[in-house]
Amino acid sequence: MITAVDSSVLWLLIKQEAGWQDWASTLQQAAAEGPLVICPVVFAELSPSTTDPGSLMGFLNRLQIGYDHLSPGAAFLAGETFRRYRGAGGPRQYLVPDFLIAAHAMSQADRLAADDRGYLRVWFPQLNLLQPPAR
Repeated sequence: MITAVDSSVLWLLIKQEAGWQDWASTLQQAAAEGPLVICPVVFAELSPSTTDPGSLMGFLNRLQIGYDHLSPGAAFLAGETFRRYRGAGGPRQYLVPDFLIAAHAMSQADRLAADDRGYLRVWFPQLNLLQPPAR
């Protein structure tokens, strides 16, 4: 089972914000079930956390997270879904990068580890979301 990981989850771990330990445990269990991956958009969003690409790759390697390129099909799905979102009056609260991350997970993984901010379930209803168990 391939799990794509959203930057929202990784920022919680980096900053050790509330819930980071639950996410660390959830990702550890997911890694036991199959590969963890991020797409280039997540890599770019995490780049401010380090001084160079090698340091960021080292951080991801320690978490057993691989780098997965974005396929043309996933990029197209993101663009089409974003077009529908904006056409339905969706505000600029969510941008194309958010849709690229979700489309990557939907097209190239089995699920997305993410802190759902509401748009994922609406605009990607078939996307399987991984979240820590509710306490």
